[in-house]
Amino acid sequence: FANVDAFPICLATQDPEEIIKTITHIAPSFGGINLEDIAAPNCFYIEEKLKEAVDIPVFHDDQHGTAIVILAGLLNALKVVGKKLNSVRIIIAGAGAAGIATARLLIHEGAGEVLLTDRKGIIYEGRDDLNLYKERIAKLTNHSRQAGNLADALKNADVFIGVSHAHIADHDMIKRMN
Repeated sequence: FANVDAFPICLATQDPEEIIKTITHIAPSFGGINLEDIAAPNCFYIEEKLKEAVDIPVFHDDQHGTAIVILAGLLNALKVVGKKLNSVRIIIAGAGAAGIATARLLIHEGAGEVLLTDRKGIIYEGRDDLNLYKERIAKLTNHSRQAGNLADALKNADVFIGVSHAHIADHDMIKRMN
């Protein structure tokens, strides 16, 4: 659609250092790099290292593409219900690539209260089982340090964003939302 020439380069490795090395070597031939299907937490590490190593844009579709689409849909939905991004309580189920990137973008755009959950419950600063990237997002979200599960998080929430797996929330959870 944008008249951009692109082609896939598939790598026969899932090793983050090999991916970074390969892309760093081929980057001078390209105007930008779009990473695809790299799971968290490796996707965050690879993106960070590539942004340090190359002088072209690095985009990870699972993170940035998803977050942009969610933000667009959310802004339009909030217009319909007459609410502002800074006044709604947002719950994101899934603290992988899409969830963390979405939380970052929503906060950047002025979101008020944002909570993320993973399979072990609500992400909060000080939870002792978080990886580096969940620790970082915990510092930006859930300022009240609410603990609990997804059902607890959804109580009185305005927005639910699911980026983990299907059927994670049931009707009773949704009924407890604003």
